[in-house]
Amino acid sequence: MNHFPNIRFQAVLLLFTLTTCSLLHAQQNNNGGGRLTGNLELNANFFQRDTLIGAANTPQYDRQLFGGESWLNMNYNNWGFDIGVRFDFFHNSNIINPQGSFNGQGVGRWYIRKKVDKLGVEIGYIYDQIGSGIIYRAFEERPLAIDNALYGGKLTYDIAPNWQIKGFMGKQKQQFGLYDSVIKGASIDGFIAIDSSGLTLAPGIGAVNRTLDDATMNLLAADIRTYHSINSDFVFEPKYNVHAFSIYNNLTYKGFNWYVEAAYKTPEALENVIDTIPVTFINEAGTAIYTSLSYTQKGLGITAEYKRNENFVFRTRPQEQLNRGLVNFLPPLTRVNTYRMTARYNAATQFMGEQAYQLDITYAPIKKLLINGNYSDITDLDNQRLYKEYLLEITYKYKRKWQLIAGVQRQVYNQELYEVKPGVPNVETVTPYAEFLYKFTRKKSLRLEAQVMTVGTYIDPETQKKTRHDYGNWIFALAEYSIAPHWTLTVSDMYNVVPGKNSPTDSNGKKLAIHYPRFDIFYTNKANRYSLSYVKQVEGVVCTGGICRLEPAFSGVKMTITSSF
Repeated sequence: MNHFPNIRFQAVLLLFTLTTCSLLHAQQNNNGGGRLTGNLELNANFFQRDTLIGAANTPQYDRQLFGGESWLNMNYNNWGFDIGVRFDFFHNSNIINPQGSFNGQGVGRWYIRKKVDKLGVEIGYIYDQIGSGIIYRAFEERPLAIDNALYGGKLTYDIAPNWQIKGFMGKQKQQFGLYDSVIKGASIDGFIAIDSSGLTLAPGIGAVNRTLDDATMNLLAADIRTYHSINSDFVFEPKYNVHAFSIYNNLTYKGFNWYVEAAYKTPEALENVIDTIPVTFINEAGTAIYTSLSYTQKGLGITAEYKRNENFVFRTRPQEQLNRGLVNFLPPLTRVNTYRMTARYNAATQFMGEQAYQLDITYAPIKKLLINGNYSDITDLDNQRLYKEYLLEITYKYKRKWQLIAGVQRQVYNQELYEVKPGVPNVETVTPYAEFLYKFTRKKSLRLEAQVMTVGTYIDPETQKKTRHDYGNWIFALAEYSIAPHWTLTVSDMYNVVPGKNSPTDSNGKKLAIHYPRFDIFYTNKANRYSLSYVKQVEGVVCTGGICRLEPAFSGVKMTITSSF
C-alpha cells in the first residue's frame, strides 16, 4: 500500500492552499468574481458502557470513552478556477471499523479544476461516475465510512454541441493513503433532441480498466498455486488487467422516462462466496443490466425498475472485502424508508448475484390526499428469496393546520445472508405506522409518531420451543416540538415489547423486554446547526443507496455541529 501523500506533503499543501485562498480572497473586491466558501461537520460520541444491550467490549466503551470525527471543506472560485481542500480528523473513531478505534488526521481531499474553451481539466481527489455507476463510481458516503475518490487527473472535451468525451486515470483513496492498483477510464456522453414532439435521447458508452500492482499480484498468485493440492480444476492464471464496459441511454417523451444500462466485465479473480468450493478466489466474468421506466402526469406517478447482476463486484484489489476498495456501484431496488421501524431491515446490494424488481405508484385523487404503494422483490440467481417488501401509505393534509400520514409495511428479510448469521430463518414483519403533524402557529408545531413491528415465529432448534425472529416485536413512539427557526426538541422510545431469539437475557436466561430511549435537542442559527442527543440504540443495519453495514448497539451521548460559510 502506498501512503502518499505523506505528512510533509500535507503540510506543504495546507500552507499553499491557505496562502493561495487568502491572497485570492483578498483580491476578490478588485476582480469582482472571487468567492470563498466552506463547511464544517463535527461528530462527537461519548460512550456509556451497557453490557445488557451489547454496547461493550470495544476500545471506546472499555477505556477510551470518547471518539469523534470532523471534516472541514474550503473552496475558492475565481478566474475560471475551482480550488478546494478538505481536512479530515479522526480521534478514537469507530466510523471506519465499528469494533475498533481509528486515529488519523490530514488532508482528506484537494482538487483544482479549470475549463479552457472546450477542454476541462481536473487534478487531485476526484469524485465522478460513468452512467449510473455500474462500472465506475468514485464517491463519498460518510455514515458508511466510504471515501473512494480517485487520486489523479481527469480531462473532458466538448467534441460537439451536447456531446462530451471524458478520460481519467489515478489510484483509489484509502483513508490517508492510496491503493497501489491503477484505474483508467473513458466515456462519451451525448444528448439528442429527435424533433419538436419532445422525444429526446441521452446515450453514452464507457470503459474502465484496472491494473494490479506487483505486490497484490504476487499474493494472489501464491494463494491460487495452493489450489493444486485441493483440485487442479480450481487453478487459474490471474490477470493483471481487468476491463469493464457499459452502454446506456435515457429516453424521454412527454410523461415517459426510460433509462437502460448494460455492462460486462472481463474474467478476473473474485472472492469465492460459494460454500461448496473450498478455495479463496474464483475466476469469473461479470454481467449487469439495469432499467427504469417511469410515467408521470397530473396526480399520478408510476416507476418500474429491474436489475440483474452476476459476478459484478469490481474492486481496486481482489483481496478487499465488504465496502472497501469498491470501484463500481450497483443501483439498489428497494424503497428508501425513513421511519425507525420500517427502516430497521435493509437489503444490501449483492454484487455476486441478484435479480430485483421494484414498482412504485403515487396517486393524488384530490389535492389534500396522496396515496403511495410500493412493491420490491429480490432473489438470488437460483430464485432463493432475499428480500420482499409491500408498503401502502396515505397522506392527508388539512389546509395548513395539520397533516396525517398512515401506512403499513410487510417485509421478508434474509437475515442469514444480509447479517451473516448462519442458520437463522427469514425474518417476516408487519409494521403499521402513523405520523401526525399539528401547527399551533406559523412557528410552533408538534409532530407525533407511532409504530408497531410484529415479527413471525419459528421453532428454535436449540430449545425446540416456539420463538420470535431476531429481537421479536417492537413499539416505537416519538414526540417532536419545534419552534421555528431555531429550536427542535425530540423524545422517543423504542421498546422491545415481546422479546425474540436475539433479545438480551438475565442471569437465569430469561428474555428481557428493554427500552431504547432517545432525547435530542437541535438548535439552528442561519447556516449553523447544533445537536445534542442521549441515545440507546439496538444493533442493526445502516444503509445508504443499497450499500450497507452492520452497526453494533450504541449507548451514550452524541453531539454534532454543521456549519456553512
